[in-house]
Amino acid sequence: MRRAVIAFTAFLGGLIFLLASGPAMAWAEGEGLKGTIQNQGQPVNGVKISVADEGGAAVGDATTDARGAWEIPVPKAGTYKVTIDQATLPQGTSLRNKDRATLTVQVFEGQNRSVLFPLAASGGQGGTGAAPDTPSATQEFFTRFAQLAFDGLSLGLTIALGAVGLSLIFGTTGLTNFAHGELLTIGAFVAYIFNTTLGLHLLIAAPLAVVVCAALGYGQDRFFWGVLRKRKTGLVSMMIISIGLALFLRNLLLFIFGGEGVPYAQYVAQSGIQIGPIFTTPKNLVAMGIQIVVLVAVGLALIYTRLGKATRAVADNPALAESSGINVDRVVRLVWAVGTAVAALAGILLGTTQNLSYQMGLQILLLMFAGVTLGGLGTAFGALVGSLIVGLFVQVSTLWIPPEMKTVGALVVLILVLLVRPQGILGRRERIG
Repeated sequence: MRRAVIAFTAFLGGLIFLLASGPAMAWAEGEGLKGTIQNQGQPVNGVKISVADEGGAAVGDATTDARGAWEIPVPKAGTYKVTIDQATLPQGTSLRNKDRATLTVQVFEGQNRSVLFPLAASGGQGGTGAAPDTPSATQEFFTRFAQLAFDGLSLGLTIALGAVGLSLIFGTTGLTNFAHGELLTIGAFVAYIFNTTLGLHLLIAAPLAVVVCAALGYGQDRFFWGVLRKRKTGLVSMMIISIGLALFLRNLLLFIFGGEGVPYAQYVAQSGIQIGPIFTTPKNLVAMGIQIVVLVAVGLALIYTRLGKATRAVADNPALAESSGINVDRVVRLVWAVGTAVAALAGILLGTTQNLSYQMGLQILLLMFAGVTLGGLGTAFGALVGSLIVGLFVQVSTLWIPPEMKTVGALVVLILVLLVRPQGILGRRERIG
């Protein structure tokens, strides 16, 4: 019952957090339309986009850059028609739905609205007149399913890397930390400073950023959260404090780095590789390999190392652990250091696949909470299992629902788990991790 109350409180806190973050999202001055054109995860350059108002009068046009991005300002809030010039698409690609070359979108005051044009391979289908239920259509479905499942696995590993720290911190302190998403963002931007400002290669900047963020996590508990615990601050109060801290850090990042997305100096664009029905890039495979190695290392450390055993003891019963001679405060600070370092690594790897943004942690925070809740609050292995399920569900669901709504599935998972099994898949009384 206690876990259900805590989980439900975390869910309500998340809703408050998302509502409170509204002013930070409206950073843009004026209204506009923007988007990114990608083909199987790779940016598409040179595609022409045009915008007209509701009456058909031209408003502006743009051509996608090397990152596949485009942006067109509009004079005021209202309804606009966004058209992609299919003649400018690369050979072998076409719109996934050719009837949606023109989209009608509503732009509200102060909004910079994103517009998506999903692409797909066009080879082998033009002029065949194949019916939707022919083998070629079936083959296309399974090819798409395989690609989305692979993308879901990649997303799930990223979510898991961030969620492990979130789960460990909750397990040892009981704190539902809504500022954890900002730890991913800070890690990505610390690496960005080392990479672009100091001129270090990303392979050197990334490990340095992880070390810096580990020290930041240790100091965060030593001088902030640890002080609140000594003052007997309640968990609900600390959760609300974490929401305020998240808002402060996000707006601080917005003030320092601005609202425009920025890339790393290396690995911005790579040639894709085909592996069976799956299309990906070398950097994506390397990132997935790093994520798997780190997650396995964390799991083995929890089982076999002294710190891991002490962490599990503190998570199960802090008072008993302290009476057994374990320095609970030291263990909690090391957990904060490790959790922050792993979250920073997740942010860095996420930054290699997209532009860095002050909102990147916020955008993945709901998915992390869904993964942690599904797997089991306070369990590191539960966070891994839950995150992989959430990642696969979010991506594969776009076979049947619009891509713009795919993160809604994470919220549905979160609500259903809270109603049916609040302790999650691996959330038992006796647990490891």
